[in-house]
Amino acid sequence: MIKRKLMMVERIMYVDSGTPLNCVFTAKIKGTLHEADFKTALEKIQKKHSLLRSRIDTDTEQYPFFIEEREMEAIPLRIIDRESDEDWLHESEKEWFRMFEDHRKPLAQLVWIKGNEVSEILWVLPHCICDGTSQVTLMRELLCLLDDPTMELDTYQAFSSVDDFLPSGFNTKKKVRKARLYLLMARLFFLMQKKSKKRNLGKNYVIHWKLNPEITNQITSKCKAHGVSVHSLLCASFMQAFQEIRGAEAKRKVISPVDVRHFIPEIKQDHVFAFAPTIELSLKKGNHGIFDQAGHIKKDLLEKLEKIEARELLWMGEQMHPLVERMISMLKSTHGGHDITLSNMGKINIPDQYQRFELETIMSPTVAFPWLNSNTLVTTTYKQEMDFTLMSNEDFLSRQKATEIKDKALELLTVSLQN
Repeated sequence: MIKRKLMMVERIMYVDSGTPLNCVFTAKIKGTLHEADFKTALEKIQKKHSLLRSRIDTDTEQYPFFIEEREMEAIPLRIIDRESDEDWLHESEKEWFRMFEDHRKPLAQLVWIKGNEVSEILWVLPHCICDGTSQVTLMRELLCLLDDPTMELDTYQAFSSVDDFLPSGFNTKKKVRKARLYLLMARLFFLMQKKSKKRNLGKNYVIHWKLNPEITNQITSKCKAHGVSVHSLLCASFMQAFQEIRGAEAKRKVISPVDVRHFIPEIKQDHVFAFAPTIELSLKKGNHGIFDQAGHIKKDLLEKLEKIEARELLWMGEQMHPLVERMISMLKSTHGGHDITLSNMGKINIPDQYQRFELETIMSPTVAFPWLNSNTLVTTTYKQEMDFTLMSNEDFLSRQKATEIKDKALELLTVSLQN
């Protein structure tokens, strides 16, 4: 049975009991689906993942805890009639603000936008329990079970604390001294910061688009020819677009989340987990072409990936719990030093052909961060199509400006493919 304190990173994504921060992941299905099969599938998925049988207790301890409930209700299924191809966007925006406050119900919700021949399925989960890989896993499991309700899922033992991930030679005494120094420096940093009352009061939005297989393959081929990654090219294109549209307001930096499973193999691909280390990447000074910048970014990314000590990061974070509320307050009130958080989830490993239906496409996850700088770009690739969701808040970056930045980035990409 789970009873563990939320990790520092989970607490930041939890925010507080009155602030929703949900991720929504959508799949478009061709074929006939049945409500009874949904309920069977959700029961088996909930049985596998203990976090889907847990609630967050904020009352009995100093810090929030996950507590697994023996009598947790089933994952709710909300069914609505499908009227247009845009329904999933409208429902996503609604689900961003769902409050998971009923302790009898799990930290998950499924939405079925039901059509005669086409449906969309939306997984809705608080960000404090899942990352992008978790969402892909849950969608894959759901589709497989909808196709074959007799299939069984293997359960796994949930970790009890970050200490479970520490290597045998981890010198806790030495790290404690380092952590105390970091905590002291962080306290001094926050004392020096002027408190800001600035908050986003506008409307959150999402802009969605796809690149067809021809353009997607051109990007991939061109990146290979230049020895750069698709991720570094996207970073370069969007940072340059921010620079050209926002001028002096542009930071020339992006933040890129990385899948923690690359560093901690005990966290399996099919485990629900929330922590993703981040890397800051920037354009090099001067006027350079997009592929030149992409080469610089790739080199910088590889160097920083080698230096990530994910196990120590998790442990060190646990020493910072006294400052979490100040961290959240700063995220809500400061512009940050970056233009955008860019999450490239890469190729999505979910089958498209099933006995009962076809997975026509997937849409990149959407999210509405409560931070002042809520600029977020998520991209996925499925069936040789790159898919993008660009999100922000009207107070921080207007939808019109975001559209201009998107168009400029696509223009830069297009020009780079022609050269």
